[in-house]
Parts: sequence; structure tokens; C-alpha cells
Amino acid sequence: MKKTKERTYFDSVHLWGRLWSVGALIALLMVPTAICAHFHAWPKFTEIMGPIGKVMLLNWTVAVVEVIAYTPMLGAGGTYLSFVTGNIVNLKLPCGLNAMSKANVKANTEEGEVISTLAIGSSAITTTLVIAAGVLLLGPAVSVIKSNPVAAPAFGYVLPALFGALGAGYFRKNVAVSLITIAAGVIVLLFAPTIGVGTLIFVTIVVAIGSALGMFKLGWIK
Repeated sequence: MKKTKERTYFDSVHLWGRLWSVGALIALLMVPTAICAHFHAWPKFTEIMGPIGKVMLLNWTVAVVEVIAYTPMLGAGGTYLSFVTGNIVNLKLPCGLNAMSKANVKANTEEGEVISTLAIGSSAITTTLVIAAGVLLLGPAVSVIKSNPVAAPAFGYVLPALFGALGAGYFRKNVAVSLITIAAGVIVLLFAPTIGVGTLIFVTIVVAIGSALGMFKLGWIK
């Protein structure tokens, strides 16, 4: 009975996840289509495929790597929801991981699946409300704040502060694995400073799993 419930749940997650992903893609494509229809200005197929081909050559590896890297961390529902709503690295990934950590559950379990999906869904709703309020209320004040020489530098440290606070809790759980993983990331950036974030995350994940497995086999960690 338990296996039937799990199969039914994940089948529904994949069904609705695919439907919403296709729906979101169609909605995005309808915007330029509606603009072209309104102004009766349709670009030639070759004019579209030229730039698209160049962008695809640069980003297809990152697109594939992100799916492989994020899915084990966020679960099926969280992954679909993250890719539909966007802003994964800066918001959805930290929210999902932090929520599972606070609830003391692991990814790809029934509990982790629920917690991750709820956290990412809540973050998407919160982000929409905060952005709307920020545009309406704080938009005129942003330029003033950024022009202030005292407050302006703080805008460049928001994301490092967020990921530093989030990562510290994970790093202290196993210092040895964390140091090896951080060192691998630093080395990669030294030799390839322009590497994509998704690719860098995938590399560090592989290093973390490999080093943890090696230390476990050697009996250094349990």
C-alpha cells in the first residue's frame, strides 16, 4: 500500500509539473507573439534562429547541469516549481535547503518532498508580493539610497551574506568534506573564472559526494 501511494504521488507530481512547465513556456512565448501580432511585425525565421543558436551553444550545458544538480537537492515537486518560477540559485535553492534543514528532514524523502515544495511555493508567493510592494513603495527611494556613499556598498554584499549564512550551517556539520569542496570550487574559479554558476555547483557537488564517500570508506567519517 505504501509503494502505491508513493507511486501515485510522484506520478501526479510529474504530470502536473510537465503541464505547468509547458504552460509557462507557452505563456512566455505568447508575449513576443502578441507584440508581433499587434504591430504586424513578424521577424524572419533566420533572423530569430541566428541569435537563438548562439545563446543555446552557450547555455545548453548549464541548463542540463542545473537539472542534474538541483533535482537531488530539491526533490521532484520543488524542482518543477523552481524552474517554472525561476530565480533558483538566489532564492528557491536556499529556501528549500534551509526549510529541510530546519525541519530536520532529507531531500527525496516523503517529508523532504513536502517541506521543499511548500517552502519554494511560499517563497514564490512572498517574492511576488515583496516585489510588487517594493516597486510601488520603495521604487522612488532606491535611487536615493544607492546614491548614498554609506549605504550603496551594501547592495553588493546581499547575496554573499545570504549564502554565507546559509552555508555556515552546512559547513560545520562536516568540516573536512566542506574544506575539500570549497577548495575545489576555489581552484576551478582560479583556472576558469567565467565558468557558469550551474556548472560550478555541479562540480562542487561531485567533489563533495566523492570526498564524503572516500572518507566513509576509509572510516574517517560515519
